Amino acid sequence: MSGPFGAKGRIAQWLRRRGGGKPAPDSGVDRLELLRAAAAAGLPLAPAAHPSGYRCSCERVGCPTPARHPLSFAWQTQSTTDRAQIDRWAHTQPQANFITATGMVHDVLDVPLEAGRAALERLLSAGIEVGPVAVFGEGGSGEDARMLFFTATRGTPEDEDEWWPCELDCHPETMDEHPGLRWHCRGSYVLVPPARLPGDLDVHWVRGLEHPLPDPLTLLETLTDACARYAEGAQSDAGHDPHAVAWPVGR
Repeated sequence: MSGPFGAKGRIAQWLRRRGGGKPAPDSGVDRLELLRAAAAAGLPLAPAAHPSGYRCSCERVGCPTPARHPLSFAWQTQSTTDRAQIDRWAHTQPQANFITATGMVHDVLDVPLEAGRAALERLLSAGIEVGPVAVFGEGGSGEDARMLFFTATRGTPEDEDEWWPCELDCHPETMDEHPGLRWHCRGSYVLVPPARLPGDLDVHWVRGLEHPLPDPLTLLETLTDACARYAEGAQSDAGHDPHAVAWPVGR
C-alpha cells in the first residue's frame, strides 16, 4: 500500500510512537485518523456502542455484548468507507466505538489471545505474510481476551455449498476440530481499533494497516494448531471448563 499506509506514513509512525499500537483512549484526533485509515484501507465501518461505566451505552439491561455491538440493526447496509460519513459519525458520536463488517473486503480470524501470540510468533519466524492484527480485551478474562487476524475475504463462491458462515468454528460441536477459532466472514463484524471496552480495556492494533491482507488459508493451519495447544493447556487446569475455550460466553 502507499500513502498513509506505507512504512513511513503517518499512521505507521503513530503506531510506533504509541508502543505497538495501543491508542490513547482520550485522543479524538488519533481516533479519527485511525478510523479514516481503516476506511481508506477498504474496511467498511459503522458506529457501535461504547462503555458507560461497566455497562453498555445501549442501556439494555443485561446487554450480552456491552460496547461490542453496532448501534443500528441495519449495520450491514450502513457500513461504509466514505470518509465524509465516517467523519460525521466520529464528530457527532465522539464516544462511539466502530465495527467493521466482514465478508465484503476482508475476513477476520479470531482466536484466544494466548494462542494468537504463539501463532503470530511462529508465522513471522517462518516468513509467512501476516496482515493487520488487533488485540481485544488484553488484561481481562483469559477466555475473553482475543487476537484478531485481518485477512482477505474468501468472497462468495459460485457453489454456495462451499461457503460457510462465521458460526462454523465457534459452535460447541466443532470444538474438537477448531477449538477456540472463529472465522468472521459474511454476515459478521468485529470491533475496529481504536475501541474501548468496559473495565478500562480496549481494542488496539499490534500490526497496523500498512500490512496487506493475506489469504486466510495461509494462516489457518498455524492458528488452528495454536488454538488446539491452548485448549489442551486450559483443560489441564484444575476446575477449568473446557467448553469455555471454544464457546466463551457473551461474545
